[in-house]
Amino acid sequence: MTSSGTTGRAVDDRERGAFSWRFVTPLYISSALNPINSSFIATALVPISHAMGVSVGATAVLVSALYLASSVAQPTAGKLAEELGPRRVFLTGIALVLVGGLVGGFGGGLATLTVARVLIGIGASAGYPAAMVLIRRRALGAGPSDPPGGVLGGRSIAGTVTVAVGPPIGGLLVAAFGWRSAFLVNLPVTVIALVLAILWVPRDAPLERRPLRELAGRIDVGGIVLFGGMMSALLVFLLSLPAPNWLPLGISVGLGALLAMWERRSATPFIDLRLLVSNLALTRTYLRGALTLLAFYTVLYGLTQWLEAAHGLPLQEAGLVLLPMGILAAAVSQPISARNLVRGPLIAGAASLILASAAVLLITTPVLLIVGVTLLFAITLGATTVNNRTALYQQAPRSAWSCCS
Repeated sequence: MTSSGTTGRAVDDRERGAFSWRFVTPLYISSALNPINSSFIATALVPISHAMGVSVGATAVLVSALYLASSVAQPTAGKLAEELGPRRVFLTGIALVLVGGLVGGFGGGLATLTVARVLIGIGASAGYPAAMVLIRRRALGAGPSDPPGGVLGGRSIAGTVTVAVGPPIGGLLVAAFGWRSAFLVNLPVTVIALVLAILWVPRDAPLERRPLRELAGRIDVGGIVLFGGMMSALLVFLLSLPAPNWLPLGISVGLGALLAMWERRSATPFIDLRLLVSNLALTRTYLRGALTLLAFYTVLYGLTQWLEAAHGLPLQEAGLVLLPMGILAAAVSQPISARNLVRGPLIAGAASLILASAAVLLITTPVLLIVGVTLLFAITLGATTVNNRTALYQQAPRSAWSCCS
């Protein structure tokens, strides 16, 4: 037996001991919250538009509101996880998803549903960096030198499997119980996640008493406000298309310039521009992740609505069309995560994304052809999601890892 083999096995043993099933189970469940609220709502948009008496396009605010909230909340939650403790932030995020599910499930009107989606977006996105801080600290305590690929991959696979079963299950629930079930489905999932996290996730250290002003400075409230305003104005502009309202775009550009000046002077910036310039590998990882998710969510939301509204498929069948995509993506990601692979899968994922994007132009009416195109996107999703997280784990500096995640 070689010394390297013995060392590798010892690292594996330490990792398995550190990441017991009790520790990772609530983290895996929480990783399903964002996919649940992405995939289930995709099948509910058309019924919501009918119930609210608005166009299908108007319901796009339910999608954009969640991701706008997520874009601001996720890096904020990462900073809060370091300052207040990852377990506290993790539990708070799950609780917010629970509240959002109740508001959407029992509320009425598109505005109320939008508020519910904002709460869900904040909560689901808060759970991600908090969980990653928990994993990082656990890994450092266990001593493995490589990223805990099995744990990172497990979270990715849990989310991917949820995306796979989300559209068909969401279609069944919405068809059987109405569109409110797309919100109420959060209740059992969040209650289970909360109970397990309270029981099995280690407690944070006691909070240090510090002035609120100091905490606000450390999380860069000014940067958060400017970034949120910039993204909100950009969203208003995008929602005005194809008849563009240029004023919000100008406001967004102006706020972006102010944000850049503010962050250059901040000691603990919300968006670390210096890091993005100096660490180009990390910047490329962000760009890869953004492009992959843009393609995936275009398929998830656009294809589902097209199948229902234009192709005339029932809710259940529209969801089933996407089922093979999620299953294949999960199957592709498992061996990649187990080996901490990065470069090879990224190249394969990029190639399949180019092919899939070109094939979209050829989609006509045969459902079999549509499924085939989604399988190409599945290869991209499975081949890039896990290794982008692995690359992020390796490239982000330890001092800024929570907000980078």
